Amino acid sequence: TPVQEGAIPYLLEQRDLIVQSRTGSGKTGAFLLPLFELLDPGARDVRALILTPTRELARQVVEEFVRMSPREAPAVSPALVYGGVKYGPQIRALKEGAQLVVGTPGRVIDLLEQRHMSLAKLEILVLDEADEMLSMGFYPAMQLLKRYLPDDRRSYMFSATIPVRVQNLASEFLRDPGFLGLSAGDESVATSEHQYYIVEPMSKDRTLVSLIEMENPESAIIFANTKRDVEYLTSFLQNYGHDADGISGDLTQKSREAVMDRLKKGSLRFLVATDVAARGIDVSDLDYVFMYDVPQNHEYYIHRSGRTARAGRSGKVVVLSTLLEHSGLQSIAKRYGVELDRREVPPDEAVVEVVAERLTVLLEDAFRRQSRMEKERMKRFVPMISQLAEEEPELLAMLVDRLYHEHMHERTEMPPGPDKPQKQQRPKGRRKNGGRGRQ
Repeated sequence: TPVQEGAIPYLLEQRDLIVQSRTGSGKTGAFLLPLFELLDPGARDVRALILTPTRELARQVVEEFVRMSPREAPAVSPALVYGGVKYGPQIRALKEGAQLVVGTPGRVIDLLEQRHMSLAKLEILVLDEADEMLSMGFYPAMQLLKRYLPDDRRSYMFSATIPVRVQNLASEFLRDPGFLGLSAGDESVATSEHQYYIVEPMSKDRTLVSLIEMENPESAIIFANTKRDVEYLTSFLQNYGHDADGISGDLTQKSREAVMDRLKKGSLRFLVATDVAARGIDVSDLDYVFMYDVPQNHEYYIHRSGRTARAGRSGKVVVLSTLLEHSGLQSIAKRYGVELDRREVPPDEAVVEVVAERLTVLLEDAFRRQSRMEKERMKRFVPMISQLAEEEPELLAMLVDRLYHEHMHERTEMPPGPDKPQKQQRPKGRRKNGGRGRQ
């Protein structure tokens, strides 16, 4: 694939790299295939670490690695480590001499702190779906992980989008990285990913919440066609536990300025607005634009989507379309040359699984920070928790829901980035046509 053609030679040259390429473009193969040449099957230490935001993605990476492994070559042993399961099998896999570890940051840190794993001889670090890792609040864990990483290593980041937060993380983990951006096979340094969902009119609100839960954006503008929908959506999101506020034509200038000030300062996560009210908004680091309706005026689509992917950054545009609006959406795409990617609405089970992943990360991180005395004190409640889980799970669900909305919907604390976005450059030694540079 184009991303593999562009990235693999660069990884073999052993220089840091950031890769932006859409989901399904072959990113996993781009960082797995070079490992068969770079890793020593005879080593007994961890030489490569691939970090993913979810257990499911970690499992998929290991499955792909096993599927790609050359049968005639000596085997490189992978170890899969993630939270929410027992430590025993993961510790055994490490003791047997895994050269490659694939896992989630929390469990990797636990194994490092318990000295079941060492990164002293690590050569390759890969951050997969880096934008999701940040949006899910992994930054504190990543900061802690940095203490265990050797300076003499190669580091790579792969992501569908490269918002400003991913750039800030890159400056902390990568040294003078090259940048390879691909969109539909063409190089691009400022792109948005445009997705749309066909939904029933009466289920739009809950579909929007499901997508917010799945994507978990740091910040977003949600556009609606009418001020009535803005008022309804603002109230709906607030009642659902999200940090949201709205602006419409009826809002006084003072109230409007107060809402916009919160957005610019980063203390407001979701802004709900009509097209008229959103005129003049100048916020350049929004990760997402959600369109609750297909705009009646086709030009508004460009105005809306222009709220993200600005100043050399990238983001996502997500559109909720009914069947009646679908033809209008296709006309917009044809007129402005927008490549629309149709997606299926995630089932409730998938949303619950993603939320459970985040809660596991949150709870494990909180437990890791407890003192020995606090952990001893907590043991007295284990019998009670076991009984409640069996007899009155709703009581525990109430506490977990409160914890989730108190912590997971807060904006991630990130270090201040540069006033200007980093200049995104083509990888050094790489020609525009994808050919290899000098070795």
